[in-house]
Amino acid sequence: MTPVYLNQQELAARWRISARTLERWRWLKVGPNFFKLSGKVIYALDDVEAYERRRRAETHSSILGSWE
Repeated sequence: MTPVYLNQQELAARWRISARTLERWRWLKVGPNFFKLSGKVIYALDDVEAYERRRRAETHSSILGSWE
């Protein structure tokens, strides 16, 4: 299966945030993994979805606390 990639504008639209926020996150080294090819930034959809799952788990555990 061929990997699917999102550009900065597509990811910003998916998350309803500004493209500048993604730029700041890259500078701060937070957010999903990205590639820079020929001066263009792209995000693998697999990496984006993994980041979304991690964030959902982090948010869920921070609200409910530890189950231990």
